[in-house]
Amino acid sequence: MTKVKTHLDRRSFLKVSAAGGAGFMLSFSWLGSLAKAAGIGELPENIDLNAYIKISDTGEITLFSPNPEIGQNVKTSMPLIVAEELDIDWDQVMVEQAPLDTSKYRRQIAGGSQSIRQGWNSLRMAGATARMMLVMAAANRWGVATDKVTTSKGVLTNTINGNTLSYGEVATEAASIDIPDEVELKDPSEFKLIGKHIKNVDGFNIVTGKPLFGIDFKREGMVTAMIIHPPAFGMKLKSFDGTEAKKMPGVSDVFSISTSLDEPQWSDINAFNDLVVITGESTWQVMQAKEKVKAEWQPDGSLESTEGHKQKLRDSLMNDPGEVARQDGDPDSAASKAARTIESTFTAPFLAHNTLEPMNFFADVRENSAELVGPIQTPESLRASAAALLGLPIENVTVDMTRMGGGFGRRLYGNFGLEAAVISQKIGKPVKLLYKREDDMTQGTYRPAYAVKYKAALDENGDLLSFQAKGTGLPSSPLFANRFPAGTVDHYMVRNSNIPTDISTGAWRAPRSNFTAGAEQAFIDEVAEAAGKDPIEFRLELFDRAIKDPVGQNNDYDPERYAGVLKLVREKSGWNKPMPGVYRGVAAYYCHNSYVAQVVDLVMEGETPRIKKVWCAIDCGIVVNKEGALNQVEGGTIDGIGHCMYSRLTFDQGAPQQNNFDGYQLIRNDQAPDEIEVFFAENEINPTGLGEPALPPISGALANALYKATGKRYYNQPFMMADQEMMS
Repeated sequence: MTKVKTHLDRRSFLKVSAAGGAGFMLSFSWLGSLAKAAGIGELPENIDLNAYIKISDTGEITLFSPNPEIGQNVKTSMPLIVAEELDIDWDQVMVEQAPLDTSKYRRQIAGGSQSIRQGWNSLRMAGATARMMLVMAAANRWGVATDKVTTSKGVLTNTINGNTLSYGEVATEAASIDIPDEVELKDPSEFKLIGKHIKNVDGFNIVTGKPLFGIDFKREGMVTAMIIHPPAFGMKLKSFDGTEAKKMPGVSDVFSISTSLDEPQWSDINAFNDLVVITGESTWQVMQAKEKVKAEWQPDGSLESTEGHKQKLRDSLMNDPGEVARQDGDPDSAASKAARTIESTFTAPFLAHNTLEPMNFFADVRENSAELVGPIQTPESLRASAAALLGLPIENVTVDMTRMGGGFGRRLYGNFGLEAAVISQKIGKPVKLLYKREDDMTQGTYRPAYAVKYKAALDENGDLLSFQAKGTGLPSSPLFANRFPAGTVDHYMVRNSNIPTDISTGAWRAPRSNFTAGAEQAFIDEVAEAAGKDPIEFRLELFDRAIKDPVGQNNDYDPERYAGVLKLVREKSGWNKPMPGVYRGVAAYYCHNSYVAQVVDLVMEGETPRIKKVWCAIDCGIVVNKEGALNQVEGGTIDGIGHCMYSRLTFDQGAPQQNNFDGYQLIRNDQAPDEIEVFFAENEINPTGLGEPALPPISGALANALYKATGKRYYNQPFMMADQEMMS
């Protein structure tokens, strides 16, 4: 057990926990105090022991999951942490999505793989504090000291006489007890639930088609709406004629709206603020009417093309010196004395998010209030923007979170929620806004297009003398100045350039890392080959330098944990074991506070590569729920393979040239690896990110395996496109 101070009283606890970002707010005490003051003997049937826990007098235990569920399994894993410290069986638990209330739950965002990491301490404290208050209530009833009361599986036991009470039997009394000054957190060796395989709490409802997602949400009397946005980035609405559309059955109106905010937040990114709206009774009727609307568009910026983007990336790398983000030593001077230098350039295209569930949102805006319901990664930001746009006090706007059918960063940007709100306010009715797949893919916030040029210098022994990276992108560089190989080489430099664009861009699963990891790890492989060294041994030599004699003070990774996953994947994959006909590539990367190393085994079936197996070693600290963790790693690996092999979004005259899955290729079932085997490093480090870290390095491991198989380096994503030599 680890003793943790909860602070002296309720008021100070609330104040300090909020200031410290712990996000834990006890909300039960006002209830107990109120009952005491009013002389009420009995409290309500269901007792909220704190913002995360509700226990009924019949013993039913409800745990609230605070963060949006985007498929990353937090609706299961976050309550699991509370249950562990509350010392109950998982079978006793019911889970509900918590309402948006950041005064109680603090960070209610799905992004950056940070939900578990940032909620870890507050969730444990919530469970441990509630458990202690139940112990105190039982001790009071029995007239014994609290150290004579033990807990297990939701049962309190008097160790003196063996009497027992269920949590439900003392929940009412516990709710009237002041917050203890100090509680004990379990030692990780005592965990009974954490680290086990726990099934997704929504799993049965998902596979049986129960309504869980935003697109399932309905309200009696609601109107269906769809939008028409400009056909190209760099254009805006000039005029429209909805006469023919309004004559169609079930169609109620055609009109235009503006969602432009005077002071937009970062999450309000949207290239198209002026839209045409069609409303009606059903999705099919509105979809048919949409085709009858005649709209005219006019220029509002530059009409960009993919060929122009490629040229800008080339020009930027060649002619723009960029800004130096980090420099150690004198890389140019060191390179001039090298036995050998290696230079390579890597590129990646724009990518769309392509969530399985297209954008949608419900809104019911009244004169003095607004109710918003739907799939959103940033509910608090949407609430603030909606209040500003609707001209309502923020406390009069609610946002309820539904489960999301994928997000990958797209639903960080809530323009579709704002559009629903504006439509509802304009027509004075509840409305459900739906995007078609084509609307979503052509009005996205895309993964930026990137290019990076690396240069490494080796001495006569194959040791790394200097390393330089120059990054650029539309609209910004993908490079991280203080990540590997920073700290491993005396002469090191990173420079960044930015290229303005009218294409809307934003976070896409593992932002920047989704490209940088693959490029960097493919280049390291090339350098290792030039040095005449095994690629894993070459990386371990560099980490050994960072462990024993690091260069610089701002290296944002732990070289021992980095080396640890490499050694683990080397051991598990049998890296040096001969495997005739199997071509292997390796990569390792640090992002979102976690470390991942992967080995890809592929074979060639004619001219087509087939991935037989991916070996994956991860250090993400304590694994809360191995079931969800495996799902995250496997999903991220497959997603990464698909996008680096097949996906790209191209533009002509500002218009996306792919608008559905017939033109934009995602990975198919038969292109997925035959097997993925995952190994978690075992330690007692607090949990770190897991939703994103498995995606970035896989493109590097795959590029290195493809090189072994074909003898050709893969510098440009997607790897399966014809013009692999476009930048090199």
